[in-house]
Amino acid sequence: MSALIVRDVMSAPIETISMDDTVDKIQRIFESSHYHHLIVHGDHKKAVGVISDRDLLKNVSPFIGKMGERNADRSLLNRRAHQIMTRQLIAVRENTALRSAARVMLDHRISCLPVVDLEGHCIGIVTLRDIVRWAVDELEIPHSGPGAQAA
Repeated sequence: MSALIVRDVMSAPIETISMDDTVDKIQRIFESSHYHHLIVHGDHKKAVGVISDRDLLKNVSPFIGKMGERNADRSLLNRRAHQIMTRQLIAVRENTALRSAARVMLDHRISCLPVVDLEGHCIGIVTLRDIVRWAVDELEIPHSGPGAQAA
């Protein structure tokens, strides 16, 4: 059996956003999808950053839509992706060993890696959740509860 690679577990295709998309648009994407990360693209659609749902929570007032909402709270929705994204983008290629990708995530304390082609265009994403999902599917844990057969 050959070594597992990123392509085997990555999510693709994915939705990307531009550097000038608003926080309001980003919030709507997160609310209407199952995504936890959005890749930000710059010129020529090259990946330049990432925004997680946690990044969004840090940049949106909890008072929006509530009685205590102020104009300043609402103005946060006009901020742009490039103002809240993580710029230190660490990416992998689709043929990267999954073990290496997981090690990069652990070493850098990040929860996702954009998967890019040779030109830097994002073709997918691999997340810790993808890796855990694969591991759970692959693990065969013997049943040890009531009614289990003794060896």
